[in-house]
Amino acid sequence: MPAYNASQTLEQTYAEIPFDIVDDVVVVDDCSSDNTLAKAKELGVHHVIRHEKNAGYGGNQKTCYNYALNLGADIIIMVHPDYQYTPKLIPSMCYLIANDVFHVVLGSRILGTGALKGGMPLHKYIANRILTFIQNILTGAKLSEYHTGYRAFSREAILAINYQENSDNFVFDNQMLSQLIYKGYEIGEVSCPTKYFKEASSINLKNSSIYGLGVLKVSVQHRLQKWGLLNSSQYN
Repeated sequence: MPAYNASQTLEQTYAEIPFDIVDDVVVVDDCSSDNTLAKAKELGVHHVIRHEKNAGYGGNQKTCYNYALNLGADIIIMVHPDYQYTPKLIPSMCYLIANDVFHVVLGSRILGTGALKGGMPLHKYIANRILTFIQNILTGAKLSEYHTGYRAFSREAILAINYQENSDNFVFDNQMLSQLIYKGYEIGEVSCPTKYFKEASSINLKNSSIYGLGVLKVSVQHRLQKWGLLNSSQYN
Protein backbone atom coordinates (compact mmCIF):
# COMPACT_ATOMS: atom_id res chain seq x y z
CA MET A 1 0.00 0.00 0.00
CA PRO A 2 1.61 3.29 -1.08
CA ALA A 3 0.15 5.62 1.55
CA TYR A 4 -0.06 9.39 1.81
CA ASN A 5 -2.37 11.02 4.36
CA ALA A 6 -4.47 7.85 4.51
CA SER A 7 -5.18 7.70 8.24
CA GLN A 8 -8.96 8.10 7.78
CA THR A 9 -9.32 5.25 5.27
CA LEU A 10 -6.50 2.83 6.05
CA GLU A 11 -8.48 0.87 8.63
CA GLN A 12 -11.43 0.27 6.27
CA THR A 13 -9.09 -0.91 3.54
CA TYR A 14 -7.03 -3.12 5.88
CA ALA A 15 -10.17 -4.73 7.34
CA GLU A 16 -11.12 -6.17 3.93
CA ILE A 17 -7.79 -7.85 3.22
CA PRO A 18 -8.27 -11.65 2.93
CA PHE A 19 -5.59 -12.84 5.33
CA ASP A 20 -6.29 -16.48 4.53
CA ILE A 21 -4.20 -15.97 1.37
CA VAL A 22 -2.25 -12.76 2.11
CA ASP A 23 1.01 -13.44 3.95
CA ASP A 24 2.38 -9.93 4.39
CA VAL A 25 1.11 -6.38 4.17
CA VAL A 26 3.52 -3.52 3.46
CA VAL A 27 2.51 0.09 4.06
CA VAL A 28 4.91 2.80 2.91
CA ASP A 29 4.03 6.17 4.42
CA ASP A 30 5.31 8.84 2.07
CA CYS A 31 6.02 11.48 4.73
CA SER A 32 2.34 12.07 5.50
CA SER A 33 1.28 15.09 7.52
CA ASP A 34 -1.41 13.10 9.35
CA ASN A 35 -1.10 10.03 11.60
CA THR A 36 -0.97 7.41 8.85
CA LEU A 37 2.14 5.86 10.39
CA ALA A 38 0.58 5.55 13.85
CA LYS A 39 -2.65 4.13 12.41
CA ALA A 40 -0.76 1.47 10.46
CA LYS A 41 1.14 0.41 13.58
CA GLU A 42 -2.06 0.44 15.63
CA LEU A 43 -3.71 -1.92 13.13
CA GLY A 44 -0.78 -4.31 13.39
CA VAL A 45 0.35 -3.99 9.78
CA HIS A 46 3.20 -6.45 9.23
CA HIS A 47 5.66 -4.03 7.66
CA VAL A 48 5.47 -0.25 8.04
CA ILE A 49 8.04 2.01 6.38
CA ARG A 50 8.14 5.80 6.49
CA HIS A 51 9.84 8.10 4.02
CA GLU A 52 11.39 10.99 5.89
CA LYS A 53 11.07 13.03 2.69
CA ASN A 54 8.17 12.83 0.26
CA ALA A 55 9.28 10.60 -2.63
CA GLY A 56 6.19 11.04 -4.82
CA TYR A 57 3.64 8.45 -5.88
CA GLY A 58 6.05 6.60 -8.14
CA GLY A 59 8.89 6.82 -5.64
CA ASN A 60 6.58 5.37 -2.98
CA GLN A 61 5.74 2.41 -5.21
CA LYS A 62 9.42 1.74 -5.88
CA THR A 63 9.93 1.30 -2.14
CA CYS A 64 6.84 -0.93 -1.96
CA TYR A 65 7.98 -3.26 -4.74
CA ASN A 66 11.58 -3.37 -3.55
CA TYR A 67 10.47 -4.33 -0.07
CA ALA A 68 7.98 -6.94 -1.28
CA LEU A 69 10.61 -8.56 -3.52
CA ASN A 70 13.05 -8.66 -0.61
CA LEU A 71 10.38 -10.47 1.41
CA GLY A 72 10.38 -13.15 -1.28
CA ALA A 73 6.84 -12.47 -2.51
CA ASP A 74 5.63 -14.64 -5.39
CA ILE A 75 2.59 -12.42 -6.07
CA ILE A 76 2.54 -8.70 -5.30
CA ILE A 77 -0.71 -6.72 -5.12
CA MET A 78 -0.74 -2.95 -5.08
CA VAL A 79 -3.93 -1.43 -3.67
CA HIS A 80 -4.37 2.16 -2.54
CA PRO A 81 -5.19 2.56 1.15
CA ASP A 82 -7.78 5.26 0.42
CA TYR A 83 -10.60 2.67 0.14
CA GLN A 84 -11.48 3.51 -3.45
CA TYR A 85 -10.85 -0.16 -4.27
CA THR A 86 -11.93 -3.13 -2.18
CA PRO A 87 -9.26 -5.71 -1.25
CA LYS A 88 -12.00 -8.35 -1.50
CA LEU A 89 -10.96 -8.88 -5.14
CA ILE A 90 -7.45 -9.99 -4.16
CA PRO A 91 -8.32 -13.74 -4.27
CA SER A 92 -9.71 -13.43 -7.81
CA MET A 93 -6.73 -11.45 -9.05
CA CYS A 94 -4.22 -13.79 -7.40
CA TYR A 95 -5.97 -16.88 -8.76
CA LEU A 96 -5.29 -15.77 -12.34
CA ILE A 97 -1.60 -15.30 -11.57
CA ALA A 98 -1.13 -18.39 -9.37
CA ASN A 99 -2.66 -20.59 -12.09
CA ASP A 100 -0.48 -19.12 -14.86
CA VAL A 101 -3.33 -17.46 -16.72
CA PHE A 102 -1.72 -14.00 -16.53
CA HIS A 103 1.38 -12.48 -14.96
CA VAL A 104 -0.34 -9.12 -14.52
CA VAL A 105 -3.95 -8.44 -13.51
CA LEU A 106 -5.64 -5.05 -13.18
CA GLY A 107 -8.75 -4.16 -11.22
CA SER A 108 -10.65 -2.17 -13.85
CA ARG A 109 -13.20 0.48 -12.92
CA ILE A 110 -14.31 0.75 -16.54
CA LEU A 111 -15.42 -2.84 -17.10
CA GLY A 112 -19.10 -2.86 -16.19
CA THR A 113 -20.59 0.27 -14.64
CA GLY A 114 -18.36 0.60 -11.58
CA ALA A 115 -16.74 3.94 -12.40
CA LEU A 116 -19.70 6.28 -12.82
CA LYS A 117 -21.84 4.36 -10.35
CA GLY A 118 -19.10 4.75 -7.76
CA GLY A 119 -19.03 8.51 -8.26
CA MET A 120 -16.15 9.02 -10.69
CA PRO A 121 -16.51 12.62 -11.97
CA LEU A 122 -17.71 12.69 -15.56
CA HIS A 123 -14.71 14.69 -16.77
CA LYS A 124 -12.34 12.10 -15.26
CA TYR A 125 -14.31 9.29 -16.89
CA ILE A 126 -14.18 10.96 -20.31
CA ALA A 127 -10.46 11.69 -19.97
CA ASN A 128 -9.87 8.07 -18.92
CA ARG A 129 -11.68 6.76 -22.00
CA ILE A 130 -9.88 9.11 -24.42
CA LEU A 131 -6.42 8.39 -22.99
CA THR A 132 -7.06 4.65 -22.92
CA PHE A 133 -8.21 4.70 -26.57
CA ILE A 134 -5.00 6.45 -27.63
CA GLN A 135 -2.84 4.20 -25.47
CA ASN A 136 -4.34 1.04 -26.92
CA ILE A 137 -3.58 2.27 -30.44
CA LEU A 138 0.02 3.17 -29.64
CA THR A 139 0.88 0.16 -27.46
CA GLY A 140 -1.11 -2.42 -29.41
CA ALA A 141 -2.84 -3.65 -26.25
CA LYS A 142 -6.60 -3.85 -25.63
CA LEU A 143 -7.10 -2.75 -22.04
CA SER A 144 -10.27 -1.16 -20.68
CA GLU A 145 -8.13 1.28 -18.68
CA TYR A 146 -4.50 2.02 -17.81
CA HIS A 147 -5.21 4.29 -14.85
CA THR A 148 -6.37 2.02 -12.06
CA GLY A 149 -4.50 1.92 -8.75
CA TYR A 150 -5.35 -1.74 -8.20
CA ARG A 151 -2.75 -4.10 -9.68
CA ALA A 152 -1.40 -7.60 -9.15
CA PHE A 153 1.93 -8.87 -10.48
CA SER A 154 3.84 -12.10 -10.50
CA ARG A 155 7.38 -11.90 -9.17
CA GLU A 156 8.62 -12.71 -12.67
CA ALA A 157 6.82 -9.75 -14.21
CA ILE A 158 8.15 -7.25 -11.66
CA LEU A 159 11.71 -8.51 -12.07
CA ALA A 160 11.42 -8.37 -15.87
CA ILE A 161 11.08 -4.59 -16.03
CA ASN A 162 13.37 -1.73 -15.09
CA TYR A 163 10.85 0.15 -12.94
CA GLN A 164 13.63 1.95 -11.05
CA GLU A 165 14.15 4.06 -14.19
CA ASN A 166 10.56 5.28 -14.09
CA SER A 167 9.19 8.61 -12.88
CA ASP A 168 8.64 9.29 -9.18
CA ASN A 169 5.31 10.89 -10.03
CA PHE A 170 1.87 9.65 -11.12
CA VAL A 171 2.91 8.60 -14.64
CA PHE A 172 4.91 5.76 -13.02
CA ASP A 173 1.84 3.50 -13.31
CA ASN A 174 1.63 3.95 -17.07
CA GLN A 175 5.35 3.48 -17.54
CA MET A 176 5.11 0.12 -15.77
CA LEU A 177 2.31 -1.06 -18.03
CA SER A 178 4.17 0.16 -21.12
CA GLN A 179 7.26 -1.78 -20.04
CA LEU A 180 5.26 -4.95 -19.38
CA ILE A 181 3.45 -4.76 -22.72
CA TYR A 182 6.75 -4.13 -24.49
CA LYS A 183 8.20 -7.23 -22.80
CA GLY A 184 5.31 -9.28 -24.18
CA TYR A 185 3.25 -9.77 -21.02
CA GLU A 186 -0.47 -10.10 -21.61
CA ILE A 187 -2.45 -8.19 -19.01
CA GLY A 188 -5.68 -9.53 -17.54
CA GLU A 189 -8.47 -7.43 -16.02
CA VAL A 190 -11.27 -8.00 -13.52
CA SER A 191 -14.23 -5.70 -13.03
CA CYS A 192 -13.74 -3.58 -9.93
CA PRO A 193 -16.24 -1.32 -8.16
CA THR A 194 -14.85 1.99 -6.97
CA LYS A 195 -15.81 4.64 -4.46
CA TYR A 196 -15.28 8.38 -4.72
CA PHE A 197 -15.76 10.33 -1.49
CA LYS A 198 -14.25 13.25 0.39
CA GLU A 199 -11.51 11.28 2.16
CA ALA A 200 -10.43 9.35 -0.95
CA SER A 201 -7.28 10.58 -2.65
CA SER A 202 -7.54 12.55 -5.87
CA ILE A 203 -5.21 14.72 -7.91
CA ASN A 204 -6.17 18.28 -8.79
CA LEU A 205 -6.80 19.67 -12.27
CA LYS A 206 -3.23 20.91 -12.74
CA ASN A 207 -1.68 17.57 -11.81
CA SER A 208 -4.33 15.73 -13.84
CA SER A 209 -3.33 17.74 -16.91
CA ILE A 210 0.37 17.06 -16.31
CA TYR A 211 -0.46 13.39 -15.85
CA GLY A 212 -2.46 13.26 -19.08
CA LEU A 213 0.39 14.79 -21.08
CA GLY A 214 2.81 12.36 -19.41
CA VAL A 215 0.63 9.43 -20.40
CA LEU A 216 0.61 10.54 -24.03
CA LYS A 217 4.40 10.95 -23.94
CA VAL A 218 4.85 7.41 -22.56
CA SER A 219 2.60 5.99 -25.29
CA VAL A 220 4.49 7.78 -28.06
CA GLN A 221 7.81 6.61 -26.61
CA HIS A 222 6.47 3.05 -26.51
CA ARG A 223 5.61 3.18 -30.22
CA LEU A 224 8.96 4.72 -31.13
CA GLN A 225 10.75 2.03 -29.11
CA LYS A 226 8.80 -0.66 -30.98
CA TRP A 227 9.75 0.91 -34.31
CA GLY A 228 13.42 1.03 -33.32
CA LEU A 229 13.48 4.84 -33.38
CA LEU A 230 14.14 5.11 -29.65
CA ASN A 231 16.53 3.24 -27.40
CA SER A 232 15.43 3.97 -23.85
CA SER A 233 16.96 2.25 -20.82
CA GLN A 234 13.45 2.00 -19.39
CA TYR A 235 12.71 -0.83 -21.81
CA ASN A 236 15.92 -2.81 -21.26
